[in-house]
Amino acid sequence: SSGILTLYHDSRFSSIIILMRTARGRICAPAFAWLLVSATMGAAVPAPDWPRASAASQAMDSALLDAARAEVGRQHLALHGMLVLRHGFIVEEDYWPPYGPGTPHELYSCTKSFVSALTGIAIQRGYLGDVSDKVLPYFADRPLAHPDPRKAGITLANLLTMSSGLAWAEGDPTYRQMYETRDWVSYVLGQPMQADPGSSFLYSSGTTHVLSALLQRRTGDTYAFAREVLFGPIGITDPAWDRDPQGIPIGGWGLKLSPRDMARLGYLYLHDGSWDGTAVVPSAWVRASTRKHISAGPVLGYGYQWWIDDSVPLYAALGRFGQGIFVVPSRDLVVVFTAHLEGSEPEFDLLRRFILPACQQAPRQSFGTGEPTPARS
Repeated sequence: SSGILTLYHDSRFSSIIILMRTARGRICAPAFAWLLVSATMGAAVPAPDWPRASAASQAMDSALLDAARAEVGRQHLALHGMLVLRHGFIVEEDYWPPYGPGTPHELYSCTKSFVSALTGIAIQRGYLGDVSDKVLPYFADRPLAHPDPRKAGITLANLLTMSSGLAWAEGDPTYRQMYETRDWVSYVLGQPMQADPGSSFLYSSGTTHVLSALLQRRTGDTYAFAREVLFGPIGITDPAWDRDPQGIPIGGWGLKLSPRDMARLGYLYLHDGSWDGTAVVPSAWVRASTRKHISAGPVLGYGYQWWIDDSVPLYAALGRFGQGIFVVPSRDLVVVFTAHLEGSEPEFDLLRRFILPACQQAPRQSFGTGEPTPARS
């Protein structure tokens, strides 16, 4: 019922967190419900891993953010979490039971955008050539079904932009077939060609897995490489990442992160690949990844494993059941959703109707010169 208080202990801060549950069972937004009570001699509670601020202090209309939250209830949307970050501050954070700010969540295809970042870093560090590299020579030891001379022309850029030309029917039947094989890379590259490389968009979690396998082959272990060059530098600690039968982290899905850690990738890209003044992802890669390379439908385009909406403009990592990391550079804004929805359309609707209009003009702080940087989680 409305007004019920729930207490739990957060070991990171040696504190007790009090959450007020609304009549609909939601965990209220920070402006209404995050009350931190120190468990140690009444001392002030250390700051959370993301700095917080009121919506008004970051030039956002709190009434519109309240309306967005109310719309979730009105439509009975199965959101698990919604996080709004402006100018580096959390201005809105909502969770619906049993989820909370630290709950790891299956990212599904948002994993692909992390694999893209790792690919750019690997190119910069000399593990890979460039996006024009042909893919098959990296897997010359694998016999492939359905030989076709066009397969020799598949490049890294084709994998990154979902334009390999390999046949693929995205969905559970295909996933089941792949899970039944031991060699997922051979399964994907052994599909028949249905188009010339680079000629058309066909969404394929399989070809992103080939990217992860390529990283594994060149760096020794995709996960260890990710911890060293991406997760660690931006403060993501030991995330879970599912692997295929050969021990390769699954490229098309499989990462599990909290919404706050999902926001770290968006914040990194918002700042051209820099974190607290240190370059993590090459800025040129960020720019190339987040521009449209190929049409992916009537509205959206596709970059290097990022969806592009030039009408806003914004770019987004999107995953099954409504997982999303939305980055809106013109508003200095990152928005994260976790959910169990049929698609991302309700979240695009919340963005367009409430969250984007809530952004008022305000000077953007220069990264590394006073803008907040979240602590490590």
